[in-house]
Amino acid sequence: MKKFESFSGIAAPLPLVNIDTDMIIPKQFLKTIKRTGLGASLFYEMRFDINGQENLDFVLNQPQWKHAEILITGDNFGCGSSREHAPWALLDYGIKCIISTSIADIFYNNCFKNGLLPITLNEDQVNELMAIAKKGSSSNQRLTIDLENQKVILSDEKEFGFEIDSFRKKCLLEGLDDIGLTMKKISYIDDYEVQNEVTKPWL
Repeated sequence: MKKFESFSGIAAPLPLVNIDTDMIIPKQFLKTIKRTGLGASLFYEMRFDINGQENLDFVLNQPQWKHAEILITGDNFGCGSSREHAPWALLDYGIKCIISTSIADIFYNNCFKNGLLPITLNEDQVNELMAIAKKGSSSNQRLTIDLENQKVILSDEKEFGFEIDSFRKKCLLEGLDDIGLTMKKISYIDDYEVQNEVTKPWL
């Protein structure tokens, strides 16, 4: 997993509530276990019509948001069934951070396991960020996501602090997923296996 680094980027507004994981990445695209290529199918049923043509009304199909790295969303983002393909698709598209008033628990947990930062803020703060996001890249207003100091920084230097579990923060900053955490203990695992061969040779 890549280390999460502070960055400044364009935010895309998606002011819809209850965006579930099937809306993020529809079920027909879950046949792969690869984490690459899924960005093309992100929000497929909203981004494309029945003929596979781009829906020009959808935010990520509009020029000022095509390269957005931050998504400002409505309540309860990521609800529905558990699927790691949802954060995979967001990351593969280029989204590094989700900001909402509330994020569904399972999706929230899956984000941290895959290097995507989910941030929850209060309603007034999210509304202010949504208004900025709606101006698009043409306004030259970028948000800075500073994970180390737990801040969302606006272009006028106004700051919104956010809460995050210290262990999850450490894992994101160091690029550690579950496998990475295990590998940090590899010397202990090796020592145990050597000792086990001596003390329990019948195993």
